[in-house]
Amino acid sequence: MAKKKIATYKGSAGGWGALASTSRHLLKSENPVKNIRSLMRTNQHKGFDCPGCAWGDQKSGHKVSFCENGAKAVNWEATAKKVGADFFAKNTVSYLDTQSDYFLEYQGRLTEPMRYNRDTDRYEPVSWDAAFQLIARHLNALDNPDQAEFYTSGRASNEAAFLYQLFVRSYGTNNFPDCSNMCHEASGVALKETIGVGKGTVTMDDFAQADAIFVFGQNPGTNHPRMLDTLRQASKRGATIVSFNNLRERGLERFTNPQKPMEMLTNGYTEISKHYYTPKLGGDMALVRGIVKALLELDAERQSMGKNSLLDHHFLTQHAEGVDAYLALVKESDWTVLEEQSGISREDMFKVAGIYARAERVICSWAMGLTQHKHSVMILQEIVNLLLLRGNIGKPGAGACPVRGHSNVQGDRTVGIDEKAPKPLIDKMEAVFKTPMPRERGHNAIQAVQAMLNGESKVFIGMGGNFAAAMSDTDATRQALRNCNLTVNISTKLNRCHLTPGEDSLILPCLGRTEVDQTVAGEQRITVEDSMCMVHSSGGVLPPASDQLKSEVNIIANIAQKTLGNHPVDWLHLAEDNDRIRKLIEACVPGFHDFNERLEQPGGFYLGNTAAQRIWMTENRRANVMSNPLPEQLIADQIQQQTAPEGTDIFTLQTLRSHDQYNTTVYGYNDRYRGVKGIRKVVFMHQEDMDKLGLNPEQEITLTSHWHDGSERSVNGFKAVAYDIPKGNMAAYYPETNPLVPLDSYGDRSFTPTSKAIAISIKTDSNSNAIKLG
Repeated sequence: MAKKKIATYKGSAGGWGALASTSRHLLKSENPVKNIRSLMRTNQHKGFDCPGCAWGDQKSGHKVSFCENGAKAVNWEATAKKVGADFFAKNTVSYLDTQSDYFLEYQGRLTEPMRYNRDTDRYEPVSWDAAFQLIARHLNALDNPDQAEFYTSGRASNEAAFLYQLFVRSYGTNNFPDCSNMCHEASGVALKETIGVGKGTVTMDDFAQADAIFVFGQNPGTNHPRMLDTLRQASKRGATIVSFNNLRERGLERFTNPQKPMEMLTNGYTEISKHYYTPKLGGDMALVRGIVKALLELDAERQSMGKNSLLDHHFLTQHAEGVDAYLALVKESDWTVLEEQSGISREDMFKVAGIYARAERVICSWAMGLTQHKHSVMILQEIVNLLLLRGNIGKPGAGACPVRGHSNVQGDRTVGIDEKAPKPLIDKMEAVFKTPMPRERGHNAIQAVQAMLNGESKVFIGMGGNFAAAMSDTDATRQALRNCNLTVNISTKLNRCHLTPGEDSLILPCLGRTEVDQTVAGEQRITVEDSMCMVHSSGGVLPPASDQLKSEVNIIANIAQKTLGNHPVDWLHLAEDNDRIRKLIEACVPGFHDFNERLEQPGGFYLGNTAAQRIWMTENRRANVMSNPLPEQLIADQIQQQTAPEGTDIFTLQTLRSHDQYNTTVYGYNDRYRGVKGIRKVVFMHQEDMDKLGLNPEQEITLTSHWHDGSERSVNGFKAVAYDIPKGNMAAYYPETNPLVPLDSYGDRSFTPTSKAIAISIKTDSNSNAIKLG
């Protein structure tokens, strides 16, 4: 591990640091030559789609179409290191569970199916057929299908996800906890209620036409770096970019494009954000309402001078419902409350309103900084209100843009991974497959953990991901998995979920995105959908890490065949050729007509978006301007007044990624742009909060979360780092801080864990070992 060091990072995002990091990870993979060739096929026609983020592809046709973090993802998957029977023979599960998440995945690719032996505390080889039969026995022994939970990661392809949901619904349940429940569920709920479709309304072309781009709760430099080039191009042509993020992040300030020789040679950069504001955690709703209130006051002033209104009244009359009630609510809002909750001054809200008023075409983009709060749905509906007031949905260069975190998390939902059992999909599937499908709402991720904890659910099958580490309230989640009769994980790398076995447990190793999937019908391709509703074809280019690996499609088909026989389809026949699965998707899901034929188009094809066409698929067939009340108090104030021990100072913590991390996958211990090297247990906080608590960087501290029921959860061994963040707010990496999020702390109507709003207190660890940081 590198020497621990904290030092201010002075460079821009991207640049030589990104190139150096890419080179290090190429060498670290122990497969550099092959991986260089692989990277040149990333996000290319007839290549494979990056297994990282869900940002859209440019139409430039560049031969290099990957970012630093995409390179990390490819190298991490295409490593030469292997984890097979010999590895598990040497290491007990108990021992492995004491190791870091980085250590676990760094061991390499899983190469053969394994079954947990409780007597030896080791995983041992099992044949594929025996594994499939074991799963079928457990599933068919349940009292009812709702006693099983079927998890999906955003890594899964459209073909695997569609086949999975067809199997699960044919089996008889809608229990689909998935990664959307943990991240962007609030976006789907908010957008469906307001504009009738749970996706963003923009394409890459819109970013090329926008006059202003408002970026909320995002750190694209780390989480979706290819977005920085899109923002760079917008900034260079004169678009005004305004960022609202709780921390100052280098990627939102300035960017050096590694593919621009002059910028690299001169150490030049492009300024990204013309204006940057750091609102309080949870204060974004008050911020946006303040911008709208300022807009209305500017509008009243204009109209008093006989000028045209800043609002698009023609659009609102023709398309919108609830405008008058909302405008009245905004006018009644108290400036003092708006400033206090948001942490942004009235003057700055007027500045932003002026920018919005002068721009004809505006995009509002957001990520998990807005979606992981109790009132996230209301925050996002406030943003939609802002867009609707000036007709900024359904016209070129404007719209709503939720940026998904994983490469096919949006596609999985499109093809049916949805515990809410969408009626149009169920109707179509019943017609196509001539069999009844369950219509009752199933379990989301929170409800799945609760059901496993109380013994209601007894089988957990995870298609990708690292559920044990990714979910909130880690101790409760892991206990829930241990309660199961069977846990199954379809995976590429060893992770914490494998070390949390139920009474019986299987590891089923699958092909990665970079690897060739060869069947009797030839080399198979899969598809994914990005944040812009574009569907891309993807095919691996490397030989599989082991001849025992199977595709996710093949694994699902075999589980289904052993469990259901050939009902309602011949599963193994479908698994031979993904074209056959795509024909079924075409028959069941709107937008996929001529699916196989359109995959031949370079860059993929656009699924379409009704709201972008100003067709509102809401119940009243109108765009709904929502009048939601502001929160009475943010979480820290609630806990401080209601349940905190006397004399305890309560702060608000958010969890976030480091730069050497993708979701729960930790590539290394550095966070370059935040100046952190060789350490992950750090807490970013305002210098005045450090002074108030009497902390210095050498001290180890314990973080304790507080909840309304008086319960407390703690993690220790952390170190304070002074950072540009509002007073009273703090930030630390997940999954290390996921144990602090109470299981029943989730968003209203979204059930998304409130990982950006954790009420915590700080105390100095006793007998801490000081490590000098400097």
